[in-house]
Amino acid sequence: MRLSVLKKTKRALSSINPLAKIKTIYICQSCGGSSAKWQGQCPSCQAWNTLEEGVPEVSSNSRFQGLAQSLPRQKLSAISAEDLPRFSTGVEEFDRVLGGGLVPGGVVLLGGDPGIGKSTLLLQALAEMSAAGMNVLYSSGEESAAQIALRAKRIALDAPQLEVLAEIQLEKLLSIMDTVKPQVLVVDSIQTLYSEVLSSAPGSVAQVRECAAQLTRAAKSSGICVLMVGHVTKDGHLAGPRVLEHIVDTVLYFEGDTHSSFRLVRSIKNRFGAVNELGVFAMTEKGLRGVANPSAIFLSQHEQMVPGACVLVTQEGSRPLLVEIQALVDTAHVPNPRRLAVGLEQARLAMLLAVLHRHAGIACFDQDVFLNAVGGVKISEPAADLAVLLAIQSSIRNRALPKELIVFGEVGLAGEIRPCPRGQERLKEAAKLGFTVAIIPKANMPKTKIPGLKVIPVERIDQAIAAAAELS
Repeated sequence: MRLSVLKKTKRALSSINPLAKIKTIYICQSCGGSSAKWQGQCPSCQAWNTLEEGVPEVSSNSRFQGLAQSLPRQKLSAISAEDLPRFSTGVEEFDRVLGGGLVPGGVVLLGGDPGIGKSTLLLQALAEMSAAGMNVLYSSGEESAAQIALRAKRIALDAPQLEVLAEIQLEKLLSIMDTVKPQVLVVDSIQTLYSEVLSSAPGSVAQVRECAAQLTRAAKSSGICVLMVGHVTKDGHLAGPRVLEHIVDTVLYFEGDTHSSFRLVRSIKNRFGAVNELGVFAMTEKGLRGVANPSAIFLSQHEQMVPGACVLVTQEGSRPLLVEIQALVDTAHVPNPRRLAVGLEQARLAMLLAVLHRHAGIACFDQDVFLNAVGGVKISEPAADLAVLLAIQSSIRNRALPKELIVFGEVGLAGEIRPCPRGQERLKEAAKLGFTVAIIPKANMPKTKIPGLKVIPVERIDQAIAAAAELS
């Protein structure tokens, strides 16, 4: 009798309180995948400790609309392939990273550590564009209008025509976009926006994905250029689902130490330009200023070259940069010698040390090896291999390389020196900055002599080390 009464009571309560029927799910904060129960590892992306409890989102027809209006099918040969018109942001280094400027209807995502200068750079760019007569709008969900005005005053920014909006609701922001129709809209940041369609809190995976998709759809349909600021995790990756980077057209990252005055903006993805472009800025009292000669900040100011230092010519997008590679080799006092690389690939260091031992007879199995790229720049291209090995052998022998020497080249496992792309441009940049000697792969030997530059071609690592020893 009592059991039947309890069943009837539960049925009655369920009909009165529909929320009693809602089940919770666990959503991955990295990829957006869901799981019926909590797990230590996400079953979708295999990330650890990223599942957080939430409620299933109610589907809405508006969430499945396309990002652009559908058009009838066409033959590829009949489509006009013209370059998209661009407009300048007024900041030369920012234009370089974007591939020449902003594109109408384009969506740009800018990420970086807190306090590194994302909002300052975008505020300066909007001020320059508004001064040029463009209709721009700065929407902030993290700061009030008074705080934005204080920052503009602090960096002596004169922008009387710049419009500022403090809004975090997506639907209101889209309504204002339809009314004002700005040419450029800045959303600072995408993690502060929320949509009434979803019940989750701002910053959740569902909210970030939905708000980014709706803003992208509005940009494509209206031709408004949207620049979004994105938070980053402690690992330096953009917070939110990975799909966020696939939705937008361009992804930019701020790099550099917040304790340093220099900032680097790197292009990771760009549908309208080249990737891996690099913009160099200096943080001053008047905001971010572009650096005309970035190679100067990546070279140490030694009166005389010191052992363990070698100058590399690296290629960042379309720009050759001169970076000083420093190596320190010291006797290990522990059974397992340490291998540490800052700004370079640490996994590649062990391979290069094995090549150095096998093909040049220089052993480091009982030595600690430390590598550093001066200036906080991150180098990922294999053209740094030869400079790394010459810096290591210079530190081991305690003999400095010549101050006027530059190096680049990829090193293979067989000890051969492989060519690098755009070798002619690298050599011309080095000659322009006053370097007179270059050790390069033989395949990169220039066809015409570069005035003032002596080029030493090498084919194997032992030849390169012998050539460097003769010069020092």
